[in-house]
Amino acid sequence: MRGIFLKKRLDDILAAAEDPHCSLNRSLGPMHVTLLGIGAIIGAGIFATVGTAAAGDASRPGAGPSLILSFVITAVVCAFTALCYAEFAAMVPISGSAYTYSYATLGELVAWIIGWDLIIEYAVGNVAVAISWANYFKTFLHEYGVNIPDWISTDYETASNIPHFFDTVPHFFGIPICCNVLAFGIVMLITVVLVWGIKESANFNAGMVMIKIVVLLFFVIIVLKHVPMAQMSTNWHPFQPNGWNGTLAAAAVVFFAYIGFDAVSTVAEECKNPATDLPIGIIGSLVVCTVLYVVVAAVFTGVVPFEQLKHLLSSEQAEPLIIAIHNAAPDLSYAAKIVAGGSVIAHTAVLLVYQLGQPRIFFSMARDGLLPSVFAKVHPKFKTPHITTIWTGVVVGLVSSFASIDEMVDLTNIGTLFAFVLVCLGIIILRYKEPDRKRPFRVPGGPWLLPSLGIVSCLGLMVYLPPASWWRFAGWLVLGMSIYTSYGYVHSHLGTEFDRPRHVTGMLKLAAVGFLLVAIGMYTIPHDASPLALVQQMGDTASPMHGRSTIGVMMMLVGTVMAAWGLIMQQSEKTPA
Repeated sequence: MRGIFLKKRLDDILAAAEDPHCSLNRSLGPMHVTLLGIGAIIGAGIFATVGTAAAGDASRPGAGPSLILSFVITAVVCAFTALCYAEFAAMVPISGSAYTYSYATLGELVAWIIGWDLIIEYAVGNVAVAISWANYFKTFLHEYGVNIPDWISTDYETASNIPHFFDTVPHFFGIPICCNVLAFGIVMLITVVLVWGIKESANFNAGMVMIKIVVLLFFVIIVLKHVPMAQMSTNWHPFQPNGWNGTLAAAAVVFFAYIGFDAVSTVAEECKNPATDLPIGIIGSLVVCTVLYVVVAAVFTGVVPFEQLKHLLSSEQAEPLIIAIHNAAPDLSYAAKIVAGGSVIAHTAVLLVYQLGQPRIFFSMARDGLLPSVFAKVHPKFKTPHITTIWTGVVVGLVSSFASIDEMVDLTNIGTLFAFVLVCLGIIILRYKEPDRKRPFRVPGGPWLLPSLGIVSCLGLMVYLPPASWWRFAGWLVLGMSIYTSYGYVHSHLGTEFDRPRHVTGMLKLAAVGFLLVAIGMYTIPHDASPLALVQQMGDTASPMHGRSTIGVMMMLVGTVMAAWGLIMQQSEKTPA
């Protein structure tokens, strides 16, 4: 396969980071790194996904009070992977995170897949956080008597579920105008801060982390003060209204709340002493946040009954702590103002860290030639990857203007879990491939026990994600293969050592178009349908989804044939170097 599984030597990876033309500024210490982890973790889960995880939706059952157990389960799963990340990050202190680790252990093709997959984790994850930020910011202003019009603070899908919503919004040539301008605005502001400098961004994050921890403790104290334990105990029954299916489905959803610890690894090239700073930051931030999560989840489910949660709109579920404050102390308007203000700050910190991580993934991929070299440029004054930071900000801002939070959370979770599986697998492989390499931090228990538990538990959580997440995830990976075939394969720096073509041949173009057709087909079919249901819908002409299912499946079949034929013919050609 002409080297597509060739692995990049760790020494070469480390040497590339020392190139003065594309190196980053090392200015972060262990406290900065730990606070970056806490900044990424606390916010998305407690302030955004708690409501939807506890309530459930049409495609998955809610956990109800067993959300407490869901957080514990997810924390254990993340702990296995966090230890693997800590070993890799200390051994390979490079900004590419799981992408770089995969390149060293599983080869170029897997590295490309995981790098493309990480876009789901960081960029798509940031879309969800930006949407939730907008909801909280709108509530925060409302508490002070400032009302933001719904048509510039609500996504189209949520608006379509509100009766007569489009009757009250402006129209342009008969088309209702509805987009989330608030979400777009905050992403653009964060982008400016990140271009400014990593040290400034870290200091900005540290201040926000301190504030949001204080706000969470304030929330817990207020609720415990105004809600008797007897009432909370009543709301905790039944503890598992939907059984283990609800608990585990919620664990898969709140997994979104924990992905911040691996975002820490993307600043490896900017740490003063990455061998010790990164393990401290990764493990320390996970422990602190888990304790806070369990406490807040217990208080939240004790004050908001499960039946009430089920009847909230998705936009209301995105601001669950405000609902809890109104239930616990409706007369204490200042409490809602403080929680709303704290949540705005918390979400801002999460946005900062996620938006910091994604450009550095692009930066590492471009440095290897898998993306255009312009993405590997570093600002001459600020020493930040400014091109990728700006591009990421614009794309995330535009998508967050129109997307809904539930879709973004589920898609982010499956992409992150897949990345975690490969990181755990990489630890096992590298322990045998390079047993003598210096490891400042080692996963305890040997190369098999904890990494294997990490793989199995991550795959277990993926099973509980809805079918829509699987279809969208598969479509995204196939779309990535189209880009790799049409660009990365022939521009890879590592590929220059093999007899790959130096330009995109006709057969590669055919394969790229085939992969693109498969991806379009996967996004055309009804995403709530299983493969068996698709076949049934195709055979039932009376089904309302007959047309979509037939067109989507046909595109997938034709695209698969085109991609396979293009790759086979390209492989048979003797292309000179």
